[in-house]
Amino acid sequence: MIADAALTQDGMPPSGQGQILLIACGALAREILALKAANGWDHLDLHCLPAILHNHPDRIIPALRDAVARHGADYHDIFVVYADCGTGGLLQAACDEMGLRMVPGPHCYAFFEGVDAFAAHGEISAFYLTDFLVRQFDAFVWEPLGLHKHPALRDMYFGNYEKLVYQAQTDNPALTAKAQDCAARLGLAFERRFTGYGDLATALATVKLPPQPSI
Repeated sequence: MIADAALTQDGMPPSGQGQILLIACGALAREILALKAANGWDHLDLHCLPAILHNHPDRIIPALRDAVARHGADYHDIFVVYADCGTGGLLQAACDEMGLRMVPGPHCYAFFEGVDAFAAHGEISAFYLTDFLVRQFDAFVWEPLGLHKHPALRDMYFGNYEKLVYQAQTDNPALTAKAQDCAARLGLAFERRFTGYGDLATALATVKLPPQPSI
């Protein structure tokens, strides 16, 4: 498996095996590959865009268009494993224009927990981390916000948050401990919710090849 740091900065190229290409955020690579292996979804190939685009939503659509242009002709179909991810509906519009389906929901936090269950919480003062974001906390949060150089800025950025919610895809005590440390560093209360793969598994299960015509 490719290292988290590489998924963050570079993404992951497709293997060239399979008939349907999943174009996904690098932050979802481990979960998608686990689901692919567990379910025998050999018809799916995975191409990940750099996960750090999570911090730059305006760069997601150009990167997606480039990936489709480079790889689209090699596959029967493409499925986009992004939710809206801060694009304000523009990603859905781009997918509609290109004739592509994508995962429904506002962001990955919602589809890991289940879009309806997430909405039911109605949380406006929670900061969310997934397994990947816990492992890459410094690269995604601490360093981009300059907190490694100016820790006094913490309360300016996070003063309106009340808790850090760790959405755990796996039961990993070491990751839970690291997530608790992330909460302490941000001065937030800590809550762990085991989500598993949530609506991600449901969405990927719909990505199927069309039935072959009978002879």
